[in-house]
Amino acid sequence: MKLHNLFPFLTWLPGVRAPGLGRDAMVGLTGAILALPQSIAYALIAGLPAEYGLYAAVVPVMVACLWGSSKHLICGPTAAISVVLLASVSPLALPGSQEYIALVLLLTFLAGAFQWLLGWLRFGTLANFVSQSVVLGFSLGAALVIALGQVPNLLGLANLEGRATAWQSALQLADHVRELHWPSLLVAAVTLGLSMLVRCLWPRLPALLIGLVGGSLLVLALPGLFAEVARVQPFSGSLPPLAAIRFDAEDLLRLLPSAVACGLLGLVTSLSIARALASQSRQLLDANQEARGQGLSNLIGACFSGYLSAGSFTRSGLNLQAGAQSPLAGVFSALWVALFALLGASLIAHIPLPAMAASILLICWGLLDGRRLRQLWRVSRAEFAVMALTCAATLLLELQTAIYAGVLASLFFYLKRTSKPRVHQAHEGDAEVLRIEGSIFFGACPYLQKLIQRSRAGRLVLDAHHVNFIDYAGVSMLHEEARRLGGEGRSLVLRRARPQVERELRKLEGEGSGLLIEGSNP
Repeated sequence: MKLHNLFPFLTWLPGVRAPGLGRDAMVGLTGAILALPQSIAYALIAGLPAEYGLYAAVVPVMVACLWGSSKHLICGPTAAISVVLLASVSPLALPGSQEYIALVLLLTFLAGAFQWLLGWLRFGTLANFVSQSVVLGFSLGAALVIALGQVPNLLGLANLEGRATAWQSALQLADHVRELHWPSLLVAAVTLGLSMLVRCLWPRLPALLIGLVGGSLLVLALPGLFAEVARVQPFSGSLPPLAAIRFDAEDLLRLLPSAVACGLLGLVTSLSIARALASQSRQLLDANQEARGQGLSNLIGACFSGYLSAGSFTRSGLNLQAGAQSPLAGVFSALWVALFALLGASLIAHIPLPAMAASILLICWGLLDGRRLRQLWRVSRAEFAVMALTCAATLLLELQTAIYAGVLASLFFYLKRTSKPRVHQAHEGDAEVLRIEGSIFFGACPYLQKLIQRSRAGRLVLDAHHVNFIDYAGVSMLHEEARRLGGEGRSLVLRRARPQVERELRKLEGEGSGLLIEGSNP
């Protein structure tokens, strides 16, 4: 095996020069400033202590940048992955407990192994089967679920236990809404207002970070009024510690379905972002290498206390727009975050939970992509239905189940559409011609067979100029119909078939079907 296959960063690392290195270091610092409040917020969404968000933004990010394929993709904790983890693991253990942390790290390891295996088997492109409508519906539903999950912190009801579905959480919240804590709501309102003001007036500044600082200063300035406002749990500053993954057979079986769903979701998200960035930077992307890089980042990251990571569109877009010269910008970003985790942990303990909840609400707002929803409605009502179904499933079901529901809905509409290929009917003297536009596969066979059986022409011609694929069911059906027509003194002719289609049909030609093949299409 070639050394570059084991260490793909050797293909570009020798070409890095000092000016580009300095540029990447500054881009990395900007990315770290953006990552700090996001990572802490996402850890809280996932039901983990705040420091685990910083751990997830260190080792997994460095591994994904060095072993991945994209020059600009930055990984780390994300909102969607975090809420899936919470929904998957919270029914098994109390969020924030040592048991809960151990299960999250085990799930991360399993998801990473699944991603790496897909890449190693060169199945990275399987992630493409999760359609954009599913991803869009899941993002919309996840935004609503995340926002709903932060309402208790927003209202000062932080002691409420998590529920498996958003619907159950909403019912629980309705029972306790009268217990809201007004000082907590005020802190959240100030944080949200300040962040939105900065975002509107000075869009280049880190609005989330400024909002968090503003909310924290308000609580510090008026300790009497805000004494009962909950804060982020303090933790000792350290580099990501080694974690012993506990491989318990019962836990493995319970977490495996969620691990596959989370791994697939993370891979689809990362590859979608990487493809979008590659189209702008004109970079070649290797989906299988990216899948291996993503899997390796979670495999190794779990051993360094990092929970499941995936591509971040915000940080990756910043990386591209700021002019990153190489994946080292992501490595520098992770190193800056590690430095803050080591030296600035005491500052995090001053952040009020309502301020953090307000920042998360702003993140949720960014997940609501109204423009793409309108585009989807105009382009395809079927795909819009898939999006709506996936969104509804995220609210009513466990989130990993929602992903499967969306994928199944996409496959259903795809098979429904392709099961009736477009067929144009014409006549040439005594012959009837059916021009087929689509594949002749098992799903389309009943429809095409019905059209053939309706014909009363003595010579029925199938124009296969636009048929790119035929499977065994299609081959069997055509030979069967040729034998039936031959018994009635009529004939079935396949015209202008492509070479690959003709080869499949001729494999059964010697069994006396009577199918005539003429005028092959080169």
